[in-house]
Amino acid sequence: MDEEQQPMRRTRKKRLRIGRVLTLVLVLIVLVSGIYTVSQYSSGYKLANKEVDLTIDFKGDPLKEGERENILVLGVDSRGQTKARSDTMMLVSWDKKENDVKIISFMRDIYADIPGYQSYKLNTAYYLDSVQLLKNTIQNMFDLPIHHYALIDFSSFESLVDIIAPEGIPINVEKDMSEKIGVSLTKGKQHLSGKELLGYARFRADAQGDFGRVERQQIVMEALKNELLSVGNLSNVPKFLGAAEGYIETDYSRADKAKRIIDAAVSGKLEMEKLTVPVEGTYTFKNYKHAGSVIEIDTEKNKTAINDFLEK
Repeated sequence: MDEEQQPMRRTRKKRLRIGRVLTLVLVLIVLVSGIYTVSQYSSGYKLANKEVDLTIDFKGDPLKEGERENILVLGVDSRGQTKARSDTMMLVSWDKKENDVKIISFMRDIYADIPGYQSYKLNTAYYLDSVQLLKNTIQNMFDLPIHHYALIDFSSFESLVDIIAPEGIPINVEKDMSEKIGVSLTKGKQHLSGKELLGYARFRADAQGDFGRVERQQIVMEALKNELLSVGNLSNVPKFLGAAEGYIETDYSRADKAKRIIDAAVSGKLEMEKLTVPVEGTYTFKNYKHAGSVIEIDTEKNKTAINDFLEK
């Protein structure tokens, strides 16, 4: 072997050794990351400490090719009771092809035609016969296909927020808030814990009433999406997904649930588009002896507004 070839061979051997070391390091990183992810997921699932209630009989509409996937998202304040009214009612509409997410919030005091029952406030449908009746009521009123549902109790919501953002969710609180929300919030930018964030979303003791509350619920949804996408919170995501598996009740299979949470978070525009029903100029306030103060709406105008919102 001549003198020129020897240095070249030594260089190749050195590169091979470096390559093997880098490969070994990469494999170790993957293994450690995998162990950490599984461990944190299990920790979150055990923290939820409950199995999903499979007693809800829900029949969603079949998802057609190219159709937006519509998920009825409900927040319920059960307080340990077997029956409760749905406090938060949103339709999360996801267009996979265009990669965007839109949210429609339904006011709980909408005077609704509830199939098989007397007309009452929309949130009463859940109280009367759970998710399916609420789904049927919304679908009949607005001609909307609803493919899946996701339901979370407020106490579980607080826990999930504290898992994904232990230091709190950044929110610009627009005014002092304390009445009937279980916490005292002061005006200004601050980081809210799960309990505080829930109180912020539920506040309605001002001139805006439920309309202001629905707007804050939409703000909270976007803030949570931002936290899930935050690089600083990546280490919290596995534990969050494990807890979500136990806390969020849905008709999705266990295998699909975590995937849908991730997909819904990372898909879509940076700013999620939002619509509140009823839209401005399409409702009046009325009072009925059997239902109290309600929002009576022009159903056709709101149906058109929903269609335009989803199609634009």
